[in-house]
Amino acid sequence: MMSMFDGLFADLKQARESFEPALSPREIGKITSVATGIAKVSGLPNVGYDELLLFPGDIYGIAFNVDEDEIGVVLLGEYWHLQAGDEVERLGHVVDVPVGDGLVGRIINPIGKPLDGKGNLATTERLPIERPSPAIMDRAGVSVPLQTGIKVIDALIPVGRGQRELILGDRQTGKTAIAMDTILNQRGKNVLCVYCAIGQRASGVAKVIATLREQGAMEYTVVVVTEGNEPPGLAYVAPYAATSIAEYFMEQGRDVLIVYDDLTHHARAYRELSLLLRRPPGREAFPGDIFYIHSRLLERATHLSKELGGGSLTALPIIETEAQDISAYIPTNLISITDGQIYLSPALFELGILPAVDVGKSVSRVGGKAQRAAYRGVTVDLKLAYAQFEELETFARFGARLDDDTLKIIEHGRRIRACLKQPEFSPVSMAEQIAVLVALTADLFDDIDLDNMPAAEQAVRDAAANITDDIAERLESTDKLSEEDKAVILELVREALEAFNTDTGSGSGEPA
Repeated sequence: MMSMFDGLFADLKQARESFEPALSPREIGKITSVATGIAKVSGLPNVGYDELLLFPGDIYGIAFNVDEDEIGVVLLGEYWHLQAGDEVERLGHVVDVPVGDGLVGRIINPIGKPLDGKGNLATTERLPIERPSPAIMDRAGVSVPLQTGIKVIDALIPVGRGQRELILGDRQTGKTAIAMDTILNQRGKNVLCVYCAIGQRASGVAKVIATLREQGAMEYTVVVVTEGNEPPGLAYVAPYAATSIAEYFMEQGRDVLIVYDDLTHHARAYRELSLLLRRPPGREAFPGDIFYIHSRLLERATHLSKELGGGSLTALPIIETEAQDISAYIPTNLISITDGQIYLSPALFELGILPAVDVGKSVSRVGGKAQRAAYRGVTVDLKLAYAQFEELETFARFGARLDDDTLKIIEHGRRIRACLKQPEFSPVSMAEQIAVLVALTADLFDDIDLDNMPAAEQAVRDAAANITDDIAERLESTDKLSEEDKAVILELVREALEAFNTDTGSGSGEPA
């Protein structure tokens, strides 16, 4: 019995003698002052710019101002309990976010904390939120369309995969609705979506998430959320964190769509932090690097070359204008960074023309190259005809007498506008859009009363279901719409519109 204890004591003695404590240095500083969303820290001489710091209560902060005797820190959590004298610890790395397939269908905040009550995230990999954008030689041209399901955009302001298309307009004009319709239209198209809500009202975010769930879009969507009552630091890092999540999938060779809703709140959060940290203000009190914070974000959206997997990241940043002023500071900055803009007009919104896209002020600088050839064949004159109509309609309000040709242009333009109207959350398939556009360019709607246009357009869309599979495949290809295919579609459209034609004898324009 004693021999057994002797052996045990010998093992314990050997273990004690061979034990070498692993010492790891820790650098601890102290809070000197706390303000709204920021803190001043001293005693961390080796801290680096953008390094993550840990505060009491598991609150994180980013070293933003690295001065000789003091560090300005942006706080990323509820900071109410912090006070001067509390300890602060360096973590030795920058802010990162969890990435991976385990995020799909989840709702998180910018530092990776789940907000949906579904437990911990099933991810093992993390990426820094700030990453360099791909080099020029690592990029490929934008050549594949990203179908939004919105007729006016797919036909006249097309968006390509890898493009950055700005959505701007006054508040309550339908900016988020366009982004939501685009996300809903990606069902079955192998496009993963990331929706980033930046400083939005909690009720607005809840409505968006409820819509995504009802429409089954959460199956392929990641939602990154900061609410309006959260610290400005979280709103500042949110779009960068969401982009890192999207980049992970892009680097796997997948096509990704990211929506920033909206960058106006992002710019204001950055202005608030900069002023609190005593950085010199510039125009409209924004700091001098306000352009850079958005350019380094949006330059990460691209189409990668085949050698790097061929993935793409399409960005739809949203900006809120004031009093329809698209020449203000932040809107002009973003217009210059992006590859085009979709402008939503309050005047059109008030007239019930939804989506309220102002075709004259909207443009897609690369989307035309990515647009399907079938679209280009039927929309080549549509934008010009619509622009002529808008100008003549304004002129006609003065009561001037108009000749027959002018009246014909106005009546045709009214049919174009009626066809471009679309309810919310009802994306239109490509075949249905082509059928409607073919009918428009062939002037088949011109003899139909405006009151019957919704029913006539629906009849054309229903007729598109009879398009043969081989023609539907050619619509998806890079080939132009052949005359034979166009004739087949025209015949289907004519049959669908026979009951609505005012020349059938009813004289009222109502279905016979």
